[in-house]
Amino acid sequence: MKIDTLTFLNCLLIHHPPEVFHPHIDALVTPLIHAVGDVFYKITSEALLVLQQLVKVIRPLDQTSSFDFVPFVPKLYECTLVRLKAADIDQEVKERAISCMGQIICNLGDHLESELQVCLPIFLDRLRNEITRLTTVKALTKVAGSPLKINLSPILAESMPILASFLRKNHRALKLSTLTLLDTLVTNYVEFLTKDMINTVLSELPPLISESDLHISQLTMSLLTSISKVQNQPLMNVTDAILPEILTLVHSPLLQGAALNSMLEFFQSLVSNQIPGVSYRDLLRRLTAPICSVNGGGANHTIHKQAYHSIAKCVAALTVTCPHEALPAVHEFLQELKVKRNVDSVQLFALLAIGEIGKHIDLSSITELKTVLLDSFSSQSEEVKTAASFALGSVAVGNLPEYLPFVLNEIENQPKRQYLLLHSLKEIISCQSASPATVKLLQPFIKNVWTMLFNHCECTEEGTRNVVAECLGKLTLIDPVTLLPELKSYLSSNSPLARSTVVTAMKFTISDQHQPIDALLRGCIGDFLKTLKDPDLNVRRVALVAFNSAAHNKPSLIRDLLDTTLPELYNETKVRKDLIREVEMGPFKHTVDDGLDIRKAAFECMYTLLDSCLDRLDIFQFLNHVEDGLRDHYDIKMLTYLMLVRLASLCPSAVLQRMERLVEPLRFTCTTKVKANSVKQEFEKQDELKRSAMRAFSALLLVPDADKNPLMNEFLAQIKSTPELLTLFDGIQKDCSGSVSESAHLMDIS
Repeated sequence: MKIDTLTFLNCLLIHHPPEVFHPHIDALVTPLIHAVGDVFYKITSEALLVLQQLVKVIRPLDQTSSFDFVPFVPKLYECTLVRLKAADIDQEVKERAISCMGQIICNLGDHLESELQVCLPIFLDRLRNEITRLTTVKALTKVAGSPLKINLSPILAESMPILASFLRKNHRALKLSTLTLLDTLVTNYVEFLTKDMINTVLSELPPLISESDLHISQLTMSLLTSISKVQNQPLMNVTDAILPEILTLVHSPLLQGAALNSMLEFFQSLVSNQIPGVSYRDLLRRLTAPICSVNGGGANHTIHKQAYHSIAKCVAALTVTCPHEALPAVHEFLQELKVKRNVDSVQLFALLAIGEIGKHIDLSSITELKTVLLDSFSSQSEEVKTAASFALGSVAVGNLPEYLPFVLNEIENQPKRQYLLLHSLKEIISCQSASPATVKLLQPFIKNVWTMLFNHCECTEEGTRNVVAECLGKLTLIDPVTLLPELKSYLSSNSPLARSTVVTAMKFTISDQHQPIDALLRGCIGDFLKTLKDPDLNVRRVALVAFNSAAHNKPSLIRDLLDTTLPELYNETKVRKDLIREVEMGPFKHTVDDGLDIRKAAFECMYTLLDSCLDRLDIFQFLNHVEDGLRDHYDIKMLTYLMLVRLASLCPSAVLQRMERLVEPLRFTCTTKVKANSVKQEFEKQDELKRSAMRAFSALLLVPDADKNPLMNEFLAQIKSTPELLTLFDGIQKDCSGSVSESAHLMDIS
């Protein structure tokens, strides 16, 4: 009863505002202190957890409170100290006593100044103990991050070498927590940290910067940035050890997100400190040397193309910190672009670097920039053309009034470059959508951009229409109240190409994050999905793709529409003979199924609905179409095998009732032989079909009472009597380890 009550109280304290409990603190504290002193360790452990939460309630640090917490401070401290000191208590109690005391010092430490002399040395002891060190590091992180600026000077000198040694341990969680604590200490306690303390830590950091663990690399670079901001002198001694590791990491194709952002911050901090040997020019040379020499060198083809983007971002980060270097650097990159003999990788990097710099710095004073970028659109290399498109869009972000009208004009007047120029426009819209301030800058141009996009929504090239649709979708997100009704109005267009573009644009307004447009979409998504009945095959296909996107990212948008949309969805799973035609290729006749893509889109929707809207499906009706899919084209079969694995897990009783109709096509696939004179690709496809069908059969075997089905037993006996099938079956059984969920996972991988 005590344990349950404490668990309930903890839940209550976590999920309600602190002021709710302030009238009842008196009534809570005494029995809680009594529970902390209980002889049964489980009660003590649970009570310490509640006490830690109660400390946050009596004095919340993130809001102002008039509650008088001072009378309770000694009692809470004393009862926790008894448990913190005890050497022979349970491991869980030890850890919770450390965490609780950390919270007490964090929230109430300014009323415990004399007590800290007793308490902090105990933390130091717990830091030295292998069993309690991780919990202690986390507790000290709370204390060090407290806005009360708790005095940690009594233990800093001794704890820094211990913390530095933790960075050598083969214990990932300890490394991560230690790096966070060190960063907090460097930021908040710089006046107490000597150069020797900092150097002790710095000497341990180079091995932590590696692509093998980007999270540890990220925290390491954040710590280096913090050190460089408060003490640049120690950094001079180790730059030679740290920089090579960072320059190796920047070449990794895995570098992205938070780790890349930490690297950019480090470079900016480094160049700001004006340390000898790591000036802007030194760092620029070292960053670009492996790709190209700005003074005209060769290229290193061992660097992954993805790394070019990371290096370009680093160059831009340095340049933003030293804006006076921007124009000279961009001029040098432009020279690289003008030298046509330069290999593609040099030109690719020069374009990416110009684009990244242009996002942050206005380059409109460089008169030849537009011309040189547009010339790169004519490159033989697709990668260079894509980079040129990115560069033009990014440079436009630095000065919209100068470049956006230019881009719009080029889209209208350069039909051959239209696709690439639309990508430039997409880059502009994406960058300007990032914040209210940047949206405001784009606002005056939205009407012109919107009109221009609709002028091109009937383009015959599907790739171009898709970029137009993405631009329309991203623009609609900026001003949904005005633009969503306009987008919807084009659904009545006489052009099937325009209708398909508008439906695809709606798909780009749906993301997995909550957006202000969601409420408006809920009211009109039904109008967009009415295009599932469109007479044009392609419009129906893109409507299914949009439906799938909504079902995957925001199922709440379509759940109430399933009664009307499911019949249309199921209708598209049927093979239509009028869409199958024969094409003569020399002496051979080749069958083409124009309905295959739309059937694939329909089955993909069905698979998504299993995950997001299972409760709204008539499973027996659903299974009818799965059965048809089991006899369809290779791509459809692979999708229905995936569905069978999910269905066996989610609706075993319904699957059991249809077992004969489901097993027969699986058996047919597994026993079909490929003609001896078939090409190698046919053999590979049949092997993959057999493997996937066998996985589906293995999942069906796990359905309760499946072993009582005669057809299941007959097929199982056939497998065991056929060496080839038995080998395949045994391998899949081993992989699945008798778990349906693992079977589903393996199917997803395949």
